[in-house]
Amino acid sequence: MKKVYLLLWSIILFTASCNDETTVFSDPQDELSLEKNQQILENSIDLDNAGVLDIADEDIITGKSSRTGKEQLAGDYPLTLVAQIDPPTFSGGENLTATHVHLDGNYAYVSYNTVEDGYVGAIDVINISDPLNPKVSSRLYYSNADVNAIEYSDGYVYAVGGVDSEKSIRATSNSFVAKIPVSDGRMNVDAGIIYGFQEGFNSTDIEVTSTSVVVSSGKDGSITVYDKRDLSIVKDAPFQDLRSVSLNNNQFAVLDASKGVSILDNDLNITKEIAINTDFGAGTKRTLAFNNDRVIVSEGAKGAGIYSVLSGSLIEYLPILTDGTSEWSETNAVATNAEVILMANGGSGLCLSEDKDGDMGIVGIIELEGSINYVESKGDYIFAASGKQGLQVIKLNRPDASLENRCSSLPKYSGSANLNVNQGETMEYSGAKRFNSISVNGNLLLCGSWTVNNDSNINSDGLFEMNGKLTIGRNNKRKNIIVNTGATFRVEGELTIYGDLILNDGATIEFIGDDSVVTIFGAVQRNGSVSVLGNFEDAKNKF
Repeated sequence: MKKVYLLLWSIILFTASCNDETTVFSDPQDELSLEKNQQILENSIDLDNAGVLDIADEDIITGKSSRTGKEQLAGDYPLTLVAQIDPPTFSGGENLTATHVHLDGNYAYVSYNTVEDGYVGAIDVINISDPLNPKVSSRLYYSNADVNAIEYSDGYVYAVGGVDSEKSIRATSNSFVAKIPVSDGRMNVDAGIIYGFQEGFNSTDIEVTSTSVVVSSGKDGSITVYDKRDLSIVKDAPFQDLRSVSLNNNQFAVLDASKGVSILDNDLNITKEIAINTDFGAGTKRTLAFNNDRVIVSEGAKGAGIYSVLSGSLIEYLPILTDGTSEWSETNAVATNAEVILMANGGSGLCLSEDKDGDMGIVGIIELEGSINYVESKGDYIFAASGKQGLQVIKLNRPDASLENRCSSLPKYSGSANLNVNQGETMEYSGAKRFNSISVNGNLLLCGSWTVNNDSNINSDGLFEMNGKLTIGRNNKRKNIIVNTGATFRVEGELTIYGDLILNDGATIEFIGDDSVVTIFGAVQRNGSVSVLGNFEDAKNKF
């Protein structure tokens, strides 16, 4: 993981207000710039690997199981890769990697720093309102500083990083926080950017509340509370080596690499400590995340430590799942989303685990390229920063609650990964699974969220009804849905095909209701007389 100590800052700044620990400045913008070439922003979106993602379980990764002679079961968590966003690049900033992601509404806010000794950064605003068509709506380049963490709140992006106070005319210390105006996904540097400074080698993390901006800074730094309006310091407390700050139940918690987790009251006094005897590494990114009454800490080579917030005791470690050949295997970051626990394990990839009523279990490693340095998850999305492979946008494809209610009487599917429905047979299931293939000769109803890695067939006189979400194939491994003579494919919900929809003579595809959406990355092949019925949104105009 890239070091987070930041050294270079040379902007000439105008003083707006100051005190002994911090100064607030307005920036004349001679060391930052907005990307104005729309084509560059559009070309940042890479769809080559988009589509269904597999998850390798522990036996496969460690070589304990070859699956020979065994029936593979359908897997939980039907994930899809929506897109990859290539890291920003510009003259003097050719090796940027993502450091932090914040999700708010229809936008993802991403910070970048450089993997080399120079200090160059960037900020992206990504529009994710259309889950299958993300767009970089705004990009800001810093030619003089890395950016370590970011958060959006009430019309502003708050970014933290570092300065070299010895080379800056006005900066009183190395750590900075910036307040950047943003509207409709576009940053506006002409409206003025406000900066604040605090003690410490660099700013490492940020939390924003309704009235305050709370920033942690690293070696010989502090936890500092700024007034949200003008970034003047309200209060601060010194710490030896802060890597992360998190808000939980109206209390702040900080991760100090010198001793562990500290819970703070409103006056920044320590009310509880969780001692952690781990070498967190010099200048590495480490995070903490809360999951109900537990706190999960990224602990490098140890994996993720799970601690009781109430007692402070260690509950268990989630180890790094690896085949032993991966380089740079260390847990850099953790994120939680309902029952899902995600571990960014560097060269060992992105590990997905689940918490079932306190029972932790590793599901496996998500099929992604690159070294995973950071992960964030909210709602139905996972954002994984994967070094030079860029930022990877993953959809969890959770079933909608309303669909679950409508199908509450159906059993959950728990069978083979190759779902075959024989002639004269009727199968009806709810749930969310990953399939290798689906072949329908009889009647099949799937209610929920499903992905399929390979071609799927609805054979003569077969009936396949889906209510929810179904995704077939991926962009670099195109797969098709084939509807044969006399067969019917009935769709209510979201159908995505990374491949072709092949309708043979006498086939019918019928859309139920008024809200169905079909997204086809290949073509619609009509081989003879076919029927296309109902109302639907054709996202890519393939019909």
